[in-house]
Amino acid sequence: FKEMYLKCRKDDLVIIDSPVGLPGRAIRNDFLDDVARGIKKPFECPWKCLKTCDYRTSPYCIARALTNAKKGKLSDGFAFAGANAYRVEKITSVHELIDSLLDEYEKAMMT
Repeated sequence: FKEMYLKCRKDDLVIIDSPVGLPGRAIRNDFLDDVARGIKKPFECPWKCLKTCDYRTSPYCIARALTNAKKGKLSDGFAFAGANAYRVEKITSVHELIDSLLDEYEKAMMT
């Protein structure tokens, strides 16, 4: 799913209504297009994890959709993203990010 962030363009970012009743920004894909067209993805609720999610009327299970995306099954899921997701140029590991932040901090402290 991380490739979605590298490939997305500004117009790929859409605001969706999640099954839990809250809006979210996501990277548009075929799964979300099907949801927007009213094509329901049939599911049974395996967890009943959120009180605000009515699985009888929801077009999909949010937990399952996000798990599918994590596994790379984007035909059955999607990725949430921030407003600037289209600006991502590379996927950085947490280790690389922390090293970079520490390096910037040390340089700033020297001045």
